[in-house]
Amino acid sequence: MCCHNLAFRSVDSEGLFCYYKTENCKDRKDEMMIRIGILGYGNLGKGVECAIAQNADMELTGVFSRREPSAVKVLTAGVPVYSIDSLPEKKEDIDVLILCGGSATDLPEQTPKYAELFNVVDSFDTHARIPEHYANVDAAAKKGGKIGIISCGWDPGMFSLNRLYANCILPEGKDYTFWGRGVSQGHSDAVRRIPGVRDCRQYTIPVEEAVDAVRAGENPELSTRQKHTRECFVVAEEGADLAEIEKAIKTMPNYFSDYDTTVHFISEAEMKQEHSGLPHGGCVIRTGTTGREGENNHIVEYNIKLDSNPEFTGSVIAAYARAAYRMNQEGLNGCKTVFDIAPAYLSIRSGEELRAHML
Repeated sequence: MCCHNLAFRSVDSEGLFCYYKTENCKDRKDEMMIRIGILGYGNLGKGVECAIAQNADMELTGVFSRREPSAVKVLTAGVPVYSIDSLPEKKEDIDVLILCGGSATDLPEQTPKYAELFNVVDSFDTHARIPEHYANVDAAAKKGGKIGIISCGWDPGMFSLNRLYANCILPEGKDYTFWGRGVSQGHSDAVRRIPGVRDCRQYTIPVEEAVDAVRAGENPELSTRQKHTRECFVVAEEGADLAEIEKAIKTMPNYFSDYDTTVHFISEAEMKQEHSGLPHGGCVIRTGTTGREGENNHIVEYNIKLDSNPEFTGSVIAAYARAAYRMNQEGLNGCKTVFDIAPAYLSIRSGEELRAHML
């Protein structure tokens, strides 16, 4: 049975998401609805909430925050906000917990902690630490008999898949990944954790000459510094040492130390006026050759342009939340990445529909 008509979503006069179940699926609601909890209600948490509203087999059952619950106002009518401390009590009420904290300090602690209690999905994006994070989540998820899916989003995530597919198809070749121009949520969050920083927007910017050379088939050897620059717009606390903040940014390992980074200190008003959006984008390019002597050249490119980084990332996460639920229902457990999950697990459509309309 197709569940496209399981629920109708609308927005009421106050801008809240409302849910209306259709009659033909009413009797199967408990069987088909995936109950989602969100931990962390910043930009990504709101993006996940918007994505849940577009998926007819999902419902948001609660938002969990380190803030005072009464101070958190969510977009979905009737959805309660709880303290993070109450999460263990909700073990039986949530099918998948989506963790929306930052990769610098939140997710390395939170994802393993809660993977023992819930099926979890996160967007951990510190590439250098993914193996370590995987091992920690895998141990916890196996102990609890749950599924933990890590590093979901567009990179890591969709870009990872396209890198892998292109490598398999063109084994003789080179990979290139370019991000931006756009706001990196993870890098912005990392800067905000620096003492004296009130707010930050960090833009990742591809070096145009490098992108043009790759697209022209020149196969250049590019260092990290030759591919991207980084630009930070920082609102500092009153009296903060700006030189120390700039030094902490530029020397931060895994985030800025390998890049040419420019730091601008601006006012809070300028931040709101000039940097309130969260756009992003980028591309994955694989160049390769085929033929008996490699005489034929090929270029494979996957390109995205996003008006809202957190809303797109939230949409990717929601699809993988469906996969986490289905895989655990089949008795699977442990940590998974996008490499381990068949595409059909992501879709609300049945296998028959996918074969008929998308294959």
